[in-house]
Amino acid sequence: MSVVTVQPTGVSPADVLAVARGTAKVVLDPATVDAMSTSRAIVDGIEASGRPVYGVSTGFGALANTFVAPERRAELQHALIRSHAAGVGAPMPREVVRAMMLLRVRSLALGRSGVRPLVAEALVDLLNHDVTPWVPEHGSLGASGDLAPLAHCALVLLGEGWVLGPDGARLPAADALRRAGLAPVALAAKEGLALINGTDGMLGMLLLAVHDAAHLFTMADVTAALAIEAMLGSERPFLSELHTIRPHPGQATSAANIHRLLQDSPVMDSHRDDLAHAVQDAYSMRCAPQVAGAARDTLAFVEQVAARELVSVVDNPVVLPDGRVESTGNFHGAPLGFAADFLAIAASEVGAIAERRVDRLLDVTRSRELPAFLSPDAGVNSGLMIAQYTAAGIVAENRRLAAPASVDSLPTSGMQEDHVSMGWAATKKLRTVLDNLTSLLAVELLAGVRGLQLRAPLTPSPAGRAAIAALGGIAGEPGPDVFLAPVMEAAREIVRGPELRTAIERELGRLG
Repeated sequence: MSVVTVQPTGVSPADVLAVARGTAKVVLDPATVDAMSTSRAIVDGIEASGRPVYGVSTGFGALANTFVAPERRAELQHALIRSHAAGVGAPMPREVVRAMMLLRVRSLALGRSGVRPLVAEALVDLLNHDVTPWVPEHGSLGASGDLAPLAHCALVLLGEGWVLGPDGARLPAADALRRAGLAPVALAAKEGLALINGTDGMLGMLLLAVHDAAHLFTMADVTAALAIEAMLGSERPFLSELHTIRPHPGQATSAANIHRLLQDSPVMDSHRDDLAHAVQDAYSMRCAPQVAGAARDTLAFVEQVAARELVSVVDNPVVLPDGRVESTGNFHGAPLGFAADFLAIAASEVGAIAERRVDRLLDVTRSRELPAFLSPDAGVNSGLMIAQYTAAGIVAENRRLAAPASVDSLPTSGMQEDHVSMGWAATKKLRTVLDNLTSLLAVELLAGVRGLQLRAPLTPSPAGRAAIAALGGIAGEPGPDVFLAPVMEAAREIVRGPELRTAIERELGRLG
Protein backbone atom coordinates (compact mmCIF):
# COMPACT_ATOMS: atom_id res chain seq x y z
CA MET A 1 0.00 0.00 0.00
CA SER A 2 1.40 3.37 -1.01
CA VAL A 3 1.05 6.55 1.02
CA VAL A 4 -0.08 9.93 -0.30
CA THR A 5 1.09 12.80 1.87
CA VAL A 6 -0.96 15.96 1.51
CA GLN A 7 1.46 18.88 1.56
CA PRO A 8 0.70 22.58 2.09
CA THR A 9 1.35 22.91 -1.64
CA GLY A 10 -1.23 20.26 -2.55
CA VAL A 11 -1.05 16.88 -4.30
CA SER A 12 -0.04 15.54 -7.71
CA PRO A 13 -2.18 13.93 -10.44
CA ALA A 14 -0.52 10.61 -9.58
CA ASP A 15 -1.61 11.07 -5.96
CA VAL A 16 -5.20 11.55 -7.04
CA LEU A 17 -5.12 8.38 -9.16
CA ALA A 18 -3.50 6.38 -6.34
CA VAL A 19 -6.30 7.32 -3.95
CA ALA A 20 -9.19 7.26 -6.41
CA ARG A 21 -8.39 3.97 -8.11
CA GLY A 22 -5.91 2.36 -5.74
CA THR A 23 -5.48 1.60 -2.06
CA ALA A 24 -3.13 4.42 -1.14
CA LYS A 25 -3.33 5.63 2.45
CA VAL A 26 -3.66 9.40 2.96
CA VAL A 27 -1.73 11.32 5.62
CA LEU A 28 -1.45 15.03 6.37
CA ASP A 29 2.00 16.55 6.42
CA PRO A 30 2.60 18.32 9.78
CA ALA A 31 3.10 21.56 7.86
CA THR A 32 -0.48 21.35 6.57
CA VAL A 33 -1.76 21.06 10.11
CA ASP A 34 0.20 24.20 11.03
CA ALA A 35 -1.16 26.07 8.00
CA MET A 36 -4.75 25.17 8.86
CA SER A 37 -4.28 26.09 12.53
CA THR A 38 -2.90 29.50 11.57
CA SER A 39 -5.81 30.11 9.20
CA ARG A 40 -8.33 29.00 11.82
CA ALA A 41 -6.93 31.43 14.38
CA ILE A 42 -7.80 34.29 12.01
CA VAL A 43 -11.42 33.11 11.76
CA ASP A 44 -11.64 32.78 15.54
CA GLY A 45 -10.40 36.36 15.82
CA ILE A 46 -13.07 37.58 13.40
CA GLU A 47 -15.76 35.80 15.39
CA ALA A 48 -14.56 37.43 18.58
CA SER A 49 -14.55 40.88 16.96
CA GLY A 50 -18.16 40.67 15.81
CA ARG A 51 -17.34 41.91 12.28
CA PRO A 52 -19.77 40.78 9.55
CA VAL A 53 -17.91 38.42 7.20
CA TYR A 54 -19.55 36.34 4.48
CA GLY A 55 -19.98 32.71 5.51
CA VAL A 56 -18.69 33.34 9.02
CA SER A 57 -21.34 35.64 10.44
CA THR A 58 -23.77 35.87 7.51
CA GLY A 59 -25.97 33.65 5.42
CA PHE A 60 -25.05 32.30 1.98
CA GLY A 61 -25.73 33.14 -1.65
CA ALA A 62 -28.68 35.50 -1.89
CA LEU A 63 -28.76 35.55 1.94
CA ALA A 64 -25.26 37.03 2.17
CA ASN A 65 -26.56 40.20 3.81
CA THR A 66 -28.41 38.33 6.56
CA PHE A 67 -26.54 38.59 9.88
CA VAL A 68 -26.33 35.39 11.96
CA ALA A 69 -26.00 35.65 15.74
CA PRO A 70 -22.89 34.05 17.30
CA GLU A 71 -24.87 31.39 19.16
CA ARG A 72 -26.38 30.15 15.86
CA ARG A 73 -23.25 30.01 13.68
CA ALA A 74 -22.52 26.34 14.27
CA GLU A 75 -26.17 25.62 13.48
CA LEU A 76 -25.73 27.69 10.31
CA GLN A 77 -22.92 25.43 9.09
CA HIS A 78 -24.89 22.23 9.71
CA ALA A 79 -28.00 23.66 8.06
CA LEU A 80 -25.90 24.64 5.07
CA ILE A 81 -24.68 21.08 4.56
CA ARG A 82 -28.14 19.56 4.93
CA SER A 83 -29.86 21.99 2.58
CA HIS A 84 -27.14 21.81 -0.07
CA ALA A 85 -27.09 18.00 -0.13
CA ALA A 86 -29.94 18.16 -2.63
CA GLY A 87 -28.70 16.03 -5.50
CA VAL A 88 -30.74 13.42 -7.34
CA GLY A 89 -30.01 10.54 -9.67
CA ALA A 90 -27.70 7.57 -9.80
CA PRO A 91 -24.60 7.59 -7.58
CA MET A 92 -21.32 8.82 -8.96
CA PRO A 93 -18.63 6.13 -9.27
CA ARG A 94 -16.50 5.41 -6.22
CA GLU A 95 -13.34 6.65 -7.97
CA VAL A 96 -14.90 10.04 -8.68
CA VAL A 97 -16.05 10.51 -5.10
CA ARG A 98 -12.68 9.47 -3.67
CA ALA A 99 -10.87 11.86 -6.03
CA MET A 100 -13.24 14.64 -4.98
CA MET A 101 -12.66 13.96 -1.28
CA LEU A 102 -8.88 13.95 -1.62
CA LEU A 103 -9.01 17.21 -3.55
CA ARG A 104 -11.16 18.78 -0.85
CA VAL A 105 -8.52 17.72 1.71
CA ARG A 106 -5.94 19.33 -0.58
CA SER A 107 -7.96 22.54 -0.70
CA LEU A 108 -8.27 22.74 3.08
CA ALA A 109 -4.59 21.90 3.51
CA LEU A 110 -3.55 25.00 1.57
CA GLY A 111 -4.38 27.00 4.69
CA ARG A 112 -6.73 29.54 3.11
CA SER A 113 -10.08 28.12 4.30
CA GLY A 114 -10.08 28.85 8.02
CA VAL A 115 -10.97 25.33 9.18
CA ARG A 116 -9.63 23.35 12.10
CA PRO A 117 -7.25 20.53 11.16
CA LEU A 118 -9.71 17.99 12.56
CA VAL A 119 -12.07 18.69 9.63
CA ALA A 120 -9.45 17.66 7.07
CA GLU A 121 -8.47 14.72 9.27
CA ALA A 122 -12.10 13.55 9.29
CA LEU A 123 -12.13 13.45 5.48
CA VAL A 124 -8.84 11.57 5.54
CA ASP A 125 -10.40 9.04 7.92
CA LEU A 126 -13.24 8.41 5.47
CA LEU A 127 -10.74 7.74 2.70
CA ASN A 128 -8.52 5.49 4.79
CA HIS A 129 -11.49 3.46 6.08
CA ASP A 130 -12.96 3.17 2.58
CA VAL A 131 -16.16 4.97 3.52
CA THR A 132 -17.44 6.45 0.26
CA PRO A 133 -20.33 8.92 0.35
CA TRP A 134 -23.27 8.38 -1.97
CA VAL A 135 -23.10 11.38 -4.30
CA PRO A 136 -25.96 11.73 -6.81
CA GLU A 137 -25.03 12.60 -10.37
CA HIS A 138 -27.23 15.71 -10.67
CA GLY A 139 -26.92 18.83 -8.54
CA SER A 140 -23.80 20.77 -9.47
CA LEU A 141 -23.79 23.77 -11.80
CA GLY A 142 -20.04 24.28 -11.49
CA ALA A 143 -20.50 27.50 -9.45
CA SER A 144 -20.04 28.01 -6.59
CA GLY A 145 -18.06 25.01 -7.55
CA ASP A 146 -19.58 21.59 -6.86
CA LEU A 147 -21.85 22.59 -3.98
CA ALA A 148 -24.34 19.71 -3.96
CA PRO A 149 -21.85 16.86 -4.58
CA LEU A 150 -19.47 18.18 -1.93
CA ALA A 151 -22.37 18.67 0.49
CA HIS A 152 -23.28 14.99 0.11
CA CYS A 153 -19.69 14.17 1.09
CA ALA A 154 -19.72 16.60 4.01
CA LEU A 155 -23.04 15.26 5.29
CA VAL A 156 -21.40 11.91 5.97
CA LEU A 157 -18.93 13.67 8.29
CA LEU A 158 -21.95 14.74 10.35
CA GLY A 159 -23.13 11.13 10.59
CA GLU A 160 -25.99 11.81 8.19
CA GLY A 161 -26.75 11.05 4.57
CA TRP A 162 -25.77 7.94 2.65
CA VAL A 163 -22.71 5.92 1.69
CA LEU A 164 -21.98 3.42 -1.05
CA GLY A 165 -22.09 -0.16 0.17
CA PRO A 166 -19.65 -2.83 -1.12
CA ASP A 167 -22.26 -3.96 -3.65
CA GLY A 168 -23.22 -0.43 -4.67
CA ALA A 169 -26.27 -0.29 -2.42
CA ARG A 170 -27.16 2.89 -0.53
CA LEU A 171 -26.54 2.59 3.21
CA PRO A 172 -27.01 5.00 6.15
CA ALA A 173 -23.87 7.00 6.86
CA ALA A 174 -24.30 6.68 10.63
CA ASP A 175 -24.04 2.89 10.38
CA ALA A 176 -20.94 3.10 8.17
CA LEU A 177 -19.17 5.47 10.58
CA ARG A 178 -19.99 3.22 13.52
CA ARG A 179 -18.63 0.13 11.77
CA ALA A 180 -15.44 2.04 10.87
CA GLY A 181 -15.02 3.26 14.45
CA LEU A 182 -15.42 6.89 13.42
CA ALA A 183 -17.34 9.62 15.21
CA PRO A 184 -19.40 12.40 13.58
CA VAL A 185 -17.88 15.89 13.43
CA ALA A 186 -19.47 19.00 14.92
CA LEU A 187 -18.71 21.94 12.64
CA ALA A 188 -17.69 25.41 13.77
CA ALA A 189 -18.09 28.76 12.00
CA LYS A 190 -16.98 28.83 8.33
CA GLU A 191 -16.30 25.07 8.21
CA GLY A 192 -19.45 23.94 6.44
CA LEU A 193 -18.90 26.49 3.70
CA ALA A 194 -15.24 25.46 3.39
CA LEU A 195 -16.30 21.85 2.87
CA ILE A 196 -18.49 22.56 -0.15
CA ASN A 197 -17.11 25.59 -2.02
CA GLY A 198 -14.76 24.61 -4.83
CA THR A 199 -14.06 22.74 -8.05
CA ASP A 200 -12.99 19.41 -6.54
CA GLY A 201 -15.59 17.23 -8.25
CA MET A 202 -14.98 18.53 -11.74
CA LEU A 203 -11.21 18.61 -11.19
CA GLY A 204 -11.26 15.01 -9.97
CA MET A 205 -13.17 13.88 -13.05
CA LEU A 206 -10.88 15.90 -15.32
CA LEU A 207 -7.74 14.34 -13.82
CA LEU A 208 -9.16 10.84 -14.24
CA ALA A 209 -10.14 11.70 -17.82
CA VAL A 210 -6.69 13.11 -18.63
CA HIS A 211 -5.07 9.86 -17.50
CA ASP A 212 -7.51 7.75 -19.51
CA ALA A 213 -7.27 9.91 -22.63
CA ALA A 214 -3.47 9.72 -22.67
CA HIS A 215 -3.64 5.93 -22.78
CA LEU A 216 -6.50 5.80 -25.28
CA PHE A 217 -4.83 8.19 -27.71
CA THR A 218 -1.80 5.89 -27.82
CA MET A 219 -4.07 2.88 -28.29
CA ALA A 220 -5.75 4.79 -31.13
CA ASP A 221 -2.38 4.82 -32.91
CA VAL A 222 -2.13 1.06 -32.33
CA THR A 223 -5.58 0.25 -33.70
CA ALA A 224 -5.08 2.64 -36.63
CA ALA A 225 -1.84 0.88 -37.54
CA LEU A 226 -3.53 -2.53 -37.39
CA ALA A 227 -6.33 -1.34 -39.68
CA ILE A 228 -3.90 0.26 -42.14
CA GLU A 229 -1.79 -2.88 -42.21
CA ALA A 230 -4.85 -5.10 -42.75
CA MET A 231 -6.04 -2.86 -45.62
CA LEU A 232 -2.62 -2.98 -47.30
CA GLY A 233 -2.15 0.73 -46.79
CA SER A 234 1.05 2.68 -47.19
CA GLU A 235 3.48 3.58 -44.42
CA ARG A 236 4.93 6.48 -46.41
CA PRO A 237 2.50 9.17 -45.15
CA PHE A 238 3.95 8.61 -41.69
CA LEU A 239 7.58 9.37 -42.54
CA SER A 240 9.05 11.84 -40.07
CA GLU A 241 10.16 14.34 -42.73
CA LEU A 242 6.51 14.81 -43.74
CA HIS A 243 5.60 15.92 -40.24
CA THR A 244 8.51 18.19 -39.46
CA ILE A 245 7.15 20.50 -42.17
CA ARG A 246 3.95 20.89 -40.12
CA PRO A 247 5.36 21.04 -36.62
CA HIS A 248 2.41 20.16 -34.44
CA PRO A 249 4.00 18.02 -31.70
CA GLY A 250 1.07 15.64 -31.26
CA GLN A 251 0.93 14.93 -34.98
CA ALA A 252 4.63 14.08 -35.05
CA THR A 253 4.21 11.72 -32.11
CA SER A 254 1.26 9.87 -33.63
CA ALA A 255 2.95 9.60 -37.02
CA ALA A 256 6.11 8.21 -35.43
CA ASN A 257 4.04 5.67 -33.51
CA ILE A 258 2.13 4.47 -36.55
CA HIS A 259 5.24 4.29 -38.72
CA ARG A 260 7.06 2.22 -36.10
CA LEU A 261 4.06 -0.07 -35.63
CA LEU A 262 4.04 -0.88 -39.36
CA GLN A 263 7.67 -1.97 -39.57
CA ASP A 264 8.99 -5.56 -39.95
CA SER A 265 5.74 -6.66 -41.55
CA PRO A 266 5.62 -9.19 -44.40
CA VAL A 267 2.07 -7.97 -44.98
CA MET A 268 3.41 -4.48 -45.68
CA ASP A 269 6.33 -5.87 -47.71
CA SER A 270 3.90 -7.76 -49.95
CA HIS A 271 2.55 -4.65 -51.65
CA ARG A 272 5.10 -1.91 -51.10
CA ASP A 273 6.01 -1.71 -54.81
CA ASP A 274 2.66 -2.89 -56.21
CA LEU A 275 1.40 -0.27 -58.65
CA ALA A 276 -2.08 -1.79 -58.53
CA HIS A 277 -2.63 -0.18 -55.17
CA ALA A 278 -3.86 3.38 -54.86
CA VAL A 279 -1.26 6.11 -55.05
CA GLN A 280 -2.90 7.72 -52.01
CA ASP A 281 -4.79 6.07 -49.18
CA ALA A 282 -8.12 7.41 -47.98
CA TYR A 283 -8.12 10.21 -45.43
CA SER A 284 -9.14 7.91 -42.57
CA MET A 285 -5.83 6.08 -43.10
CA ARG A 286 -3.49 8.80 -44.33
CA CYS A 287 -4.69 11.51 -41.92
CA ALA A 288 -4.73 9.37 -38.79
CA PRO A 289 -1.85 11.28 -37.15
CA GLN A 290 -3.31 14.64 -38.03
CA VAL A 291 -6.51 13.83 -36.11
CA ALA A 292 -5.01 11.82 -33.25
CA GLY A 293 -2.15 14.31 -33.05
CA ALA A 294 -4.50 17.26 -32.70
CA ALA A 295 -6.21 15.36 -29.91
CA ARG A 296 -2.85 14.88 -28.20
CA ASP A 297 -2.18 18.61 -28.39
CA THR A 298 -5.62 19.29 -26.95
CA LEU A 299 -4.81 16.90 -24.13
CA ALA A 300 -1.56 18.78 -23.44
CA PHE A 301 -3.57 21.98 -23.00
CA VAL A 302 -6.02 20.26 -20.67
CA GLU A 303 -3.16 18.87 -18.60
CA GLN A 304 -1.88 22.43 -18.13
CA VAL A 305 -5.29 23.60 -16.95
CA ALA A 306 -5.60 20.71 -14.50
CA ALA A 307 -2.07 21.31 -13.19
CA ARG A 308 -2.86 24.96 -12.50
CA GLU A 309 -6.08 24.05 -10.73
CA LEU A 310 -4.22 21.56 -8.54
CA VAL A 311 -2.25 24.41 -6.96
CA SER A 312 -5.18 26.84 -6.83
CA VAL A 313 -7.14 28.13 -3.85
CA VAL A 314 -10.77 27.71 -4.92
CA ASP A 315 -12.61 28.33 -1.63
CA ASN A 316 -14.77 31.36 -0.88
CA PRO A 317 -14.24 33.42 1.13
CA VAL A 318 -10.49 32.96 1.49
CA VAL A 319 -8.44 33.69 4.58
CA LEU A 320 -5.32 35.65 3.64
CA PRO A 321 -2.13 35.48 5.73
CA ASP A 322 -2.44 39.17 6.67
CA GLY A 323 -5.75 38.46 8.41
CA ARG A 324 -8.13 39.64 5.71
CA VAL A 325 -11.06 37.45 4.67
CA GLU A 326 -11.99 38.24 1.09
CA SER A 327 -14.72 36.97 -1.22
CA THR A 328 -13.50 35.55 -4.54
CA GLY A 329 -14.88 33.93 -7.66
CA ASN A 330 -12.18 31.25 -7.78
CA PHE A 331 -14.77 28.51 -7.36
CA HIS A 332 -16.14 29.21 -10.84
CA GLY A 333 -15.48 26.18 -13.03
CA ALA A 334 -15.09 27.89 -16.42
CA PRO A 335 -11.41 26.89 -16.91
CA LEU A 336 -12.24 23.24 -16.26
CA GLY A 337 -15.49 23.30 -18.22
CA PHE A 338 -13.85 24.79 -21.29
CA ALA A 339 -11.00 22.27 -21.09
CA ALA A 340 -13.34 19.31 -20.67
CA ASP A 341 -15.50 20.37 -23.60
CA PHE A 342 -12.43 20.82 -25.80
CA LEU A 343 -11.11 17.37 -24.90
CA ALA A 344 -14.53 15.80 -25.50
CA ILE A 345 -14.53 17.24 -29.02
CA ALA A 346 -11.04 15.86 -29.68
CA ALA A 347 -11.79 12.41 -28.26
CA SER A 348 -15.03 12.24 -30.24
CA GLU A 349 -13.10 12.79 -33.48
CA VAL A 350 -10.49 10.15 -32.61
CA GLY A 351 -13.37 7.69 -32.34
CA ALA A 352 -15.09 8.95 -35.48
CA ILE A 353 -12.07 8.40 -37.71
CA ALA A 354 -11.54 4.94 -36.21
CA GLU A 355 -15.10 3.99 -37.19
CA ARG A 356 -14.41 5.12 -40.76
CA ARG A 357 -11.46 2.74 -40.95
CA VAL A 358 -13.66 -0.08 -39.63
CA ASP A 359 -16.20 0.65 -42.34
CA ARG A 360 -13.50 0.44 -45.02
CA LEU A 361 -12.22 -2.85 -43.64
CA LEU A 362 -15.70 -4.36 -43.90
CA ASP A 363 -16.56 -3.04 -47.38
CA VAL A 364 -15.52 -5.50 -50.07
CA THR A 365 -15.25 -2.68 -52.62
CA ARG A 366 -12.67 -0.76 -50.55
CA SER A 367 -10.86 -3.29 -48.34
CA ARG A 368 -8.40 -4.45 -51.01
CA GLU A 369 -9.52 -8.04 -51.45
CA LEU A 370 -10.65 -8.84 -47.94
CA PRO A 371 -13.98 -10.75 -47.84
CA ALA A 372 -17.19 -8.83 -47.19
CA PHE A 373 -17.63 -7.90 -43.52
CA LEU A 374 -14.46 -9.89 -42.78
CA SER A 375 -16.34 -13.19 -43.01
CA PRO A 376 -14.82 -15.95 -45.13
CA ASP A 377 -18.39 -17.17 -45.81
CA ALA A 378 -20.37 -13.97 -46.16
CA GLY A 379 -24.04 -14.41 -46.92
CA VAL A 380 -24.91 -17.11 -44.47
CA ASN A 381 -22.62 -15.27 -42.07
CA SER A 382 -22.64 -11.51 -41.38
CA GLY A 383 -19.16 -11.25 -39.90
CA LEU A 384 -18.59 -7.88 -38.22
CA MET A 385 -21.47 -6.12 -40.01
CA ILE A 386 -23.37 -5.28 -36.83
CA ALA A 387 -20.23 -4.47 -34.88
CA GLN A 388 -19.88 -1.55 -37.28
CA TYR A 389 -23.53 -0.62 -36.64
CA THR A 390 -22.69 -0.43 -32.96
CA ALA A 391 -19.67 1.72 -33.71
CA ALA A 392 -21.74 4.05 -35.88
CA GLY A 393 -24.32 4.46 -33.11
CA ILE A 394 -21.57 5.29 -30.60
CA VAL A 395 -20.03 7.85 -32.96
CA ALA A 396 -23.44 9.51 -33.25
CA GLU A 397 -23.77 9.62 -29.46
CA ASN A 398 -20.29 11.09 -29.07
CA ARG A 399 -21.18 13.82 -31.53
CA ARG A 400 -24.13 14.75 -29.34
CA LEU A 401 -21.95 14.66 -26.23
CA ALA A 402 -19.30 16.81 -27.93
CA ALA A 403 -21.73 19.76 -27.89
CA PRO A 404 -20.21 21.98 -25.20
CA ALA A 405 -21.84 22.17 -21.78
CA SER A 406 -19.83 25.23 -20.79
CA VAL A 407 -21.75 27.58 -23.09
CA ASP A 408 -24.90 26.91 -21.11
CA SER A 409 -25.83 28.83 -17.98
CA LEU A 410 -28.96 29.12 -15.87
CA PRO A 411 -29.08 31.78 -13.13
CA THR A 412 -29.70 30.59 -9.57
CA SER A 413 -29.89 31.79 -5.96
CA GLY A 414 -32.12 34.74 -6.60
CA MET A 415 -29.80 35.99 -9.39
CA GLN A 416 -26.83 36.14 -7.01
CA GLU A 417 -25.26 33.29 -8.96
CA ASP A 418 -26.32 34.61 -12.34
CA HIS A 419 -23.65 32.92 -14.43
CA VAL A 420 -22.56 29.33 -13.81
CA SER A 421 -19.98 27.17 -15.56
CA MET A 422 -21.69 23.77 -16.00
CA GLY A 423 -18.19 22.36 -15.41
CA TRP A 424 -19.53 19.31 -13.58
CA ALA A 425 -21.69 18.41 -16.59
CA ALA A 426 -18.77 19.03 -18.97
CA THR A 427 -16.38 16.75 -17.09
CA LYS A 428 -19.01 14.08 -16.50
CA LYS A 429 -19.90 13.81 -20.16
CA LEU A 430 -16.20 13.83 -21.08
CA ARG A 431 -15.84 10.59 -19.13
CA THR A 432 -18.73 9.14 -21.15
CA VAL A 433 -17.08 10.19 -24.41
CA LEU A 434 -13.86 8.46 -23.36
CA ASP A 435 -15.72 5.30 -22.35
CA ASN A 436 -17.37 5.37 -25.78
CA LEU A 437 -13.96 5.87 -27.40
CA THR A 438 -12.81 2.70 -25.66
CA SER A 439 -15.64 0.82 -27.37
CA LEU A 440 -14.85 2.32 -30.77
CA LEU A 441 -11.18 1.38 -30.54
CA ALA A 442 -12.25 -2.11 -29.42
CA VAL A 443 -14.27 -2.52 -32.63
CA GLU A 444 -11.29 -1.32 -34.67
CA LEU A 445 -9.00 -3.71 -32.77
CA LEU A 446 -11.32 -6.61 -33.56
CA ALA A 447 -11.65 -5.61 -37.21
CA GLY A 448 -7.90 -5.09 -37.58
CA VAL A 449 -7.14 -8.48 -36.05
CA ARG A 450 -9.70 -10.19 -38.27
CA GLY A 451 -8.26 -8.47 -41.34
CA LEU A 452 -4.71 -9.50 -40.49
CA GLN A 453 -5.82 -13.09 -39.82
CA LEU A 454 -7.41 -13.14 -43.26
CA ARG A 455 -4.11 -12.04 -44.86
CA ALA A 456 -2.54 -15.37 -43.90
CA PRO A 457 -0.20 -16.93 -44.84
CA LEU A 458 1.40 -13.48 -44.78
CA THR A 459 2.73 -12.62 -41.33
CA PRO A 460 1.80 -9.30 -39.76
CA SER A 461 4.02 -6.83 -37.93
CA PRO A 462 5.13 -7.46 -34.32
CA ALA A 463 2.25 -5.21 -33.23
CA GLY A 464 -0.17 -7.25 -35.35
CA ARG A 465 1.12 -10.51 -33.89
CA ALA A 466 0.72 -9.14 -30.36
CA ALA A 467 -2.84 -8.05 -31.11
CA ILE A 468 -3.75 -11.44 -32.58
CA ALA A 469 -2.25 -13.13 -29.53
CA ALA A 470 -4.20 -10.87 -27.18
CA LEU A 471 -7.56 -11.20 -28.90
CA GLY A 472 -7.27 -14.38 -30.95
CA GLY A 473 -7.83 -16.68 -28.01
CA ILE A 474 -11.18 -15.02 -27.43
CA ALA A 475 -12.25 -14.20 -30.98
CA GLY A 476 -10.81 -17.36 -32.55
CA GLU A 477 -9.98 -17.68 -36.23
CA PRO A 478 -12.19 -16.19 -38.97
CA GLY A 479 -15.06 -18.58 -39.59
CA PRO A 480 -18.75 -19.03 -38.84
CA ASP A 481 -20.45 -16.30 -36.85
CA VAL A 482 -20.22 -16.40 -33.07
CA PHE A 483 -21.97 -14.58 -30.23
CA LEU A 484 -20.12 -11.30 -30.73
CA ALA A 485 -20.98 -9.24 -27.63
CA PRO A 486 -18.58 -11.12 -25.29
CA VAL A 487 -15.80 -10.77 -27.86
CA MET A 488 -16.39 -7.03 -28.05
CA GLU A 489 -16.40 -6.76 -24.27
CA ALA A 490 -13.07 -8.60 -24.15
CA ALA A 491 -11.70 -6.27 -26.82
CA ARG A 492 -12.78 -3.29 -24.67
CA GLU A 493 -10.80 -4.64 -21.74
CA ILE A 494 -7.76 -5.16 -23.96
CA VAL A 495 -7.96 -1.57 -25.17
CA ARG A 496 -8.52 -0.24 -21.66
CA GLY A 497 -5.81 -2.30 -19.99
CA PRO A 498 -2.01 -2.14 -20.26
CA GLU A 499 -1.24 -5.68 -21.44
CA LEU A 500 -1.39 -5.24 -25.22
CA ARG A 501 0.49 -1.97 -25.14
CA THR A 502 3.12 -3.54 -22.86
CA ALA A 503 3.53 -6.49 -25.23
CA ILE A 504 3.98 -4.18 -28.22
CA GLU A 505 6.44 -1.92 -26.40
CA ARG A 506 8.43 -4.97 -25.36
CA GLU A 507 9.07 -5.53 -29.08
CA LEU A 508 9.27 -1.95 -30.37
CA GLY A 509 10.25 0.24 -27.43
CA ARG A 510 8.07 2.80 -25.70
CA LEU A 511 5.39 4.42 -27.80
CA GLY A 512 4.81 8.16 -27.60
